[in-house]
Formats: sequence, C-alpha cells, structure tokens
Amino acid sequence: MLDDAWRLRVLDKLTLLYGGAAAGIGARIEAMVGRFRADHPDLADGQRRLPHDALLITYGDQITAPGEAPLDTLHTWCAAHLAGAIDAVHILPFYPYTSDDGFSVVDYRAIDPALGDWPAVNRMAGRFALMFDAVINHVSAGSAWFHGFLADRMPERDYFTAVSPDTDLHAVVRPRTTPLLHRFDTAAGPKHVWTTFSADQIDLNYASPDLLLEILDLLLFYAANGARLIRLDAIAFIWKRLGTGCMSLAETHALVKLMRDVLDAAAPGVLVVTETNVPHAENVSYFGDGGDEAQMVYNFALPPLLIDAVWRGDARRLSAWAADLEQFAGTAGFFNMTATHDGIGVRGASAFMSPAEIDGLARGIEARGGLVSRRTLPDGGTAPYELNCTFFDALLDPGADPEALDSLDRYITAQAVALSLDGVPGIYVHNLFGTRNHHAGLAGKDATQTEFKRLVNRRRFTRAELDTMLADPHAREARIFRHYLDLLRIWRQEPAFAPGSGQRVLDLAPGLFALVRAEGSGHAVLAIHNLSGDAVPVDAIDMAGWRDLITGATVAGDRLTVAPWQMLWLKATRQAAPGG
Repeated sequence: MLDDAWRLRVLDKLTLLYGGAAAGIGARIEAMVGRFRADHPDLADGQRRLPHDALLITYGDQITAPGEAPLDTLHTWCAAHLAGAIDAVHILPFYPYTSDDGFSVVDYRAIDPALGDWPAVNRMAGRFALMFDAVINHVSAGSAWFHGFLADRMPERDYFTAVSPDTDLHAVVRPRTTPLLHRFDTAAGPKHVWTTFSADQIDLNYASPDLLLEILDLLLFYAANGARLIRLDAIAFIWKRLGTGCMSLAETHALVKLMRDVLDAAAPGVLVVTETNVPHAENVSYFGDGGDEAQMVYNFALPPLLIDAVWRGDARRLSAWAADLEQFAGTAGFFNMTATHDGIGVRGASAFMSPAEIDGLARGIEARGGLVSRRTLPDGGTAPYELNCTFFDALLDPGADPEALDSLDRYITAQAVALSLDGVPGIYVHNLFGTRNHHAGLAGKDATQTEFKRLVNRRRFTRAELDTMLADPHAREARIFRHYLDLLRIWRQEPAFAPGSGQRVLDLAPGLFALVRAEGSGHAVLAIHNLSGDAVPVDAIDMAGWRDLITGATVAGDRLTVAPWQMLWLKATRQAAPGG
C-alpha cells in the first residue's frame, strides 16, 4: 500500500508545479500507481542498488542479418559474444521516428517496424537488463500529439509551448545554433513553438497536468515491458520559465523526483538515469540528496578530461577532478562512459578547462578527422558543445599508425580508466572495437548540422561483416574486442569494483591516473593507468606481493616502473592501505 509519507512527497512536488490543483493530480497519480501494482505484482519488489555490470550502448539496428528483425539479431549476437562480460544493454530509441536517428519520436508506445516488435524487446529483456530511452523533452512534429496541437484540439493544445516571437529569450541556454522558435500554422492561426533541438523536435509542455500523467503512465509502460533502467534524455530542458535559462530549474528537479517517486512505488527495481550535458556541478545536482532523484547520472566531465590527459601525457587535472567526485553507498552513482552515440560532450569539463582549452580540444579533434558541433551563447557567439568523433580516433595522434601496439595500448588503458572509477560503466558499441571515424556515413548529408555530424560515430554493421572482422586475430578491432572483454570479466569478478565500494585517488606521478577501490575492505584493488608515452617509476608505495589481475604477475619489490600506456590492476595478497 502507498503510505502517507509517499503521498506527502508527491503532493509537495505537485504543489510546486501546479499550485492548488496538486491534490487532484496526486489522486490521479495514486490511482495510476495502484492499478499498475495490481496488474504487475512481480515488479512491486526490486533491487534498489546499482548493478555490478556494464551497459552496452547500441542502436537496435546496429547489427543486421538478412531475413531477421534487427532487434533479434542484436539479441543473438550479444548473447553469443558478450557472455560473462556484459549482461545489460541500453538500446537507443527503438520507436517510430522522423529524424535524428530515433530521437524525434512519433509514437512512444510502438516499436519501429524496421527493427522488430515488442515481443522481440521482451525476449531480449529475458536475457539482458535493458535500459530504455524516455525521449520526453520533445516529440516529433509528425506525432499524433503535435497533429492534435495543429488542429487546436484538447488536451494536445496544451502539450506544447507557443511563444510570441517578440519575447526576449536571450537568456535561454542553447545546445544548438538553430532557432529556438519555429512557426507553424494551426487551426487557431500561426504560432511560434518552442523547439530546443530542431524544427522536427517539438518541446513538450509539462505545465499541462494531462501531459504529465501521460508521461508517468509511459514510464510505467516501459517498466512493464522490460525496462530495468530508464534514461531521461535531455531532461534538463523540460521546464520553461521565461526570464531564466530554462535549464535545470527547480521545477525540472521536482519532475525528475516525481518520476522517481512513481517508479519507487510501482517498480522499485527500475532505475532512473539522467542524461544532462551541462557543467559538472549542475550535472551532479540530479543526484538530489543521493536517494530521492536519479540513481545514475551521466559522467559528462570524464571523456574530455580523459582526452586532455592523454594528449598532454599528464593526468593531474583528471586526478584532481576525480578526487572530488561525489560518492554514494551503491544506491546512486555515475554512469561512466568515454563516448556515446552523440560523440563526446564538453560542457561537463567547463569548470575544469578554460574556454581556450576547450577550443583547443575542438581543434585537435578536427585535426584527427572529427567534427565539432557548436551551441549559441547569450551574446550571440558560439562555443563547442560536443566533439563528433570516435573515441579511438580522438586519442590517435594525427598521422599515427592506428595498428601500432602503442595505439592500441593507449586506447585500452584510457578505456580502463572509466572501468576503474566508482559507478557503472557505459560502453558505446564502437568503443568495444576501436572503430575509426565513419566519413562515408556523411555522404549526401548536410555536414553542417549536428544531426548529421554525429554519423561519423554511428557506423552500422552486418553480422557477417562484424563476425569476419572479429574472427581475424590480427585485426585491430578483434584485438581491442578481446582485450576489452577480458577486462570486463575481471572487473565483474572483483568486489572492489562494485558500485558504492568507494575510491581514493592517489598522487603517484604526473603521468599516472591511480586510485584504490574498496580500501580497507580486505579485497582492495589499486588501479594504475599510465596516460603518457614515458615509462614512469613508482616507489612511494610498498607493493611487494601485489598481484596484477590482468597478467597474473606479482610485484617483486617496493619499486615498480609502469611502461608507456601500461595499466595495472593490483590486488594485495595481504591487504593494507596503499599510501600516496
């Protein structure tokens, strides 16, 4: 049964959002949750801690085969190749869409027929813990909801935000250089509608209680259909209040917490994940108090800081950032990724790198064959927003041999940094293979638009093509894949790497990123990653008898030299706290 404490939590948030209408809306939400619990008693009890697992991030049609639905092909390929390494998969939006590779959704409750059907998703959910996308900041201009708005029907008339083009909107934070408003002709006359990302992605208006109830019911629908994690896409933008930046407002946090309340009451095993490419302090605000908002937050500062460390061969800035990361006891934590389907966001690093340094990152990516998507600033200027490049090419020096052993070692060691940090690793599918930039994907596209720039990091494979590539023991992709899966299997077996086990960053040498996990637990692991091309001696720690989990070798004395781009995951045969 839902208790009074839950009702009060929900009412507080609804009062902030809807004032005097809160009690009536709360009663409708409680009835919705009650119906769900009655229909799905199996979901009423669930695991509230973060999983000791990595999530593969992939498109539903990432791997295709003749005569098969892509979702079935993805399922069978993952089951055959990832056993013991990855048991959780984030399938990027698999709904019918009109643009942006799935992120302009036409129907939230349907499966794109080009990918498969709900039974295919349900089958995969029986084998893997699935993360679904809730693309709920905006919806396609081709959706039934927006058609209802254009026809001036209720309730859809209130589902979108129309603003006079004369309104002063200069303070609104922009992730793009495209216009914020687009004109549409409706049955009630022309209206200028809020479009954060594109003219085909129409922002939803959460000031409408009817819309809120639609979305809460949608989240429960996803839980009923196998979602064990729900990613709230672009969630920082969902509430509009004129005169503000319309980013991460108090109302936005109230909405995310309300979604958490509903899921905690109806399906507590379903975790809320927020995707917010914003400055780090704003990003971590989505943890709330560590127990009332998102269980997982994308760690957007990590990828640019990691690239910066590798390019300079100096991990001190990365280490200083990591030393201050928020830590929780396994009930919440970071989603640690080095790249996503969008590329490499840079806003998370804005408090740790100057604008000139971030511009330097952008120029460096362009020199490596990548592209840069920019956003408009309040003064009318622009700044880098994300780097559109595969992570392998982002680390590869211009003109360097991608097949060279040091190119592979540098890449794998950088990937291992994300595994070693406290939290849950998110592994974009192309990071498993060290894929190169896919410039062929831009053919015939307008490469000035962010939607198409991202295609350099979105190559698709046939199953035959991928299996042939991975069967060649000398292929770069196969070598990276084997090494990555070996690391993941070690990572999953070590209790020290479980989310919430704690971490302490060590200052060993400028080129080294080092930290100890599960310190004092009896199964601590000291992870050392050389992010430079120089051999680095370490003599500040008594490591005699420590065994490398990766090679099985034992450290013979109290002095160790870490080779260029080498990584070590050391476990003590007698547990003692490392110094540093």
